[in-house]
Amino acid sequence: MHADDTQSRHWEWQYLNLMRQIWTQGDERRDRTGIGTRSLFGATIRCDLSDGRMPLVTTKRVYWKTATREFLWFLTGDTNIRALCAQGVEIWTDWPLAQYRRETGEDISRADFSARIVADGDFAARWGELGPVYGKQWVNWPVYEPAGADPLGEPLFRRRAQGINQVAELVTTLKTNPGSRRHIVEGWNVAELDGMALPPCHKTYQFHVADGRLSGILYQRSADLALGVPFNLWGAALFVRLLAAQCGLEPGELVWMGGDVHLYLNHGDLVEAQLARVPSGEPRLAIASRAKSVFDYRIEDFTVDDYAPQAALTAPVAV
Repeated sequence: MHADDTQSRHWEWQYLNLMRQIWTQGDERRDRTGIGTRSLFGATIRCDLSDGRMPLVTTKRVYWKTATREFLWFLTGDTNIRALCAQGVEIWTDWPLAQYRRETGEDISRADFSARIVADGDFAARWGELGPVYGKQWVNWPVYEPAGADPLGEPLFRRRAQGINQVAELVTTLKTNPGSRRHIVEGWNVAELDGMALPPCHKTYQFHVADGRLSGILYQRSADLALGVPFNLWGAALFVRLLAAQCGLEPGELVWMGGDVHLYLNHGDLVEAQLARVPSGEPRLAIASRAKSVFDYRIEDFTVDDYAPQAALTAPVAV
């Protein structure tokens, strides 16, 4: 097959072309981590999700089961890393680990810290909390109700025990009002950003129904293209697939939109190696059965076919 034909057919060329553009033309700048990045502002990747297709990167191994476990954890509303660590998922461990080292002065390894989180509930409660990150906002967005007034007559408010479950409400509106332009799940709660270990990067999801097909847009304000985006693409596509299954719709398209899309300067070896590779295969996700609700899926419900990725490429995570 001619190279141009391959490029026009495989979605992953969009990802690789964006990586090449950033690495060769991106604006080099300092960032929060102190490592430095090359970045551009505003990018789009479109992926066809019909017939089980998924935007699973093939030019390096992406651990889709790890990404799926993280996404299912978001749907629980949990904000403590203990459940993730118990499954061997260490995506979020570095942030509480850094805080623990900073506050205690103990140079504990990540493996030992994670093991202690799993073994000791009190330790996990003290050191494993991430604050009101993703899942908390998705399924329990805080709501405050009037609670009288203070002695000076100023109004008081109390937090309702159960907040807004955006995901549950989304499923309802997709079923009852599919033509709505308000099928949105938002993670950017301005009032709670300071309490989060990391403010939401993949912050806004919007969904659209047309001709019995469900499509989704993810807007990602900050996109680590080498390490984070492959997971985010998978998670967003999985979101579409689960919602479609629950609502009796066929999967349509995923549109990924990045704000500040960047590559860290210390990821050069990974970037050069990945850009030398050619995408292959057409990974497809099968879901065993429709769960009782969107919150009831388990990792055992998912299988992926036609995924033969090239060797893993690693690089340090910027915390």
